[in-house]
Amino acid sequence: MRGRLVTVAFVLLVLVAFMLVLLAGRLLGDTAQAAPLRGPVLIGVLTDSWGPTPGVAALRDGLQEIGYRENEDFVLGVRFTQGDSAALPAAARELVQLGANILVAAGDQAAKAAQEASSRLPIIFIGGNDPVGLGLVKSLNRPGGNITGIVDFDVELGPKRLEIFREIIPTLTRVVLPYDATDTFIVSQLNVYRDAARRLGVTLVEKPVRTPEEARVAIAGVGRGTLEGILSPAFLSLNIPGFMLEVAASQRIPTMFHSSWYVQRGGLVSYAASPYERGKQAARLLAKILKGTKPGNLPVEQPTKFELVLNLKSAKALGLTIPQSVLLRADEIIQ
Repeated sequence: MRGRLVTVAFVLLVLVAFMLVLLAGRLLGDTAQAAPLRGPVLIGVLTDSWGPTPGVAALRDGLQEIGYRENEDFVLGVRFTQGDSAALPAAARELVQLGANILVAAGDQAAKAAQEASSRLPIIFIGGNDPVGLGLVKSLNRPGGNITGIVDFDVELGPKRLEIFREIIPTLTRVVLPYDATDTFIVSQLNVYRDAARRLGVTLVEKPVRTPEEARVAIAGVGRGTLEGILSPAFLSLNIPGFMLEVAASQRIPTMFHSSWYVQRGGLVSYAASPYERGKQAARLLAKILKGTKPGNLPVEQPTKFELVLNLKSAKALGLTIPQSVLLRADEIIQ
């Protein structure tokens, strides 16, 4: 009897030890450092913009400030799809085939394309609103997998943009919102804009479009009879912001953008998380990955700076006088 008890106790001890080994292995697997990446590291940047963006410039600047030397420690390879979100998956695959060591994706759609292109390479996204809902990460604190990044709160900023727009133009009665009707995420967020317009007493004129030609025609048709403004969705698909710039110049329509890039080129106003600061944040995340930290162990970060940018030259062309209360809050004023 005593011998049987000793045998049972021994078996239990072995089982407990085995379970502890498994648990330790799992914990180590979650927290272990990967091997540091040796330079020159090829950083593949994926964006649906038309050219170099403040975020890409900040990524380069941020890495250099940390001490990494371009062309010696890292090389940036950028793929622009010029507003064509459908081209992002092919561009992401091309970066992988060219031997990119890390992928940096600008925005939700670029991040999804990068994620589909590789489950192995580290991925950092810059921008995007709901990485958990889109399936990019498991949670903000513990992303898991091979991806992390910085959100931009663009949907949450929609009501604030409308508020600032109305403050700049107190007589504004109608705001046109053109959007890509094939983008399920923005369609799911339309109530945010509707509620804000209702609260401000502004009529929201929705313009769902499905092709660049539809977008061009819809935006070109914005009338000047009733005082209207155009609000840019926080996406570049179908070249909607580009067509808005054309209308702003040709038809003298006030425009509110999600990026200062467009205000610098003739738009009236923008309010957004600073793309340059988010690029710097991405550089710091990237530096940790270069030293061996796994992306899945790096929490998704929030933007640290928001900026209001005004173009006074465009305001003058529109016959607008910007209220002093808005001028005092502006982070940048383009003369």
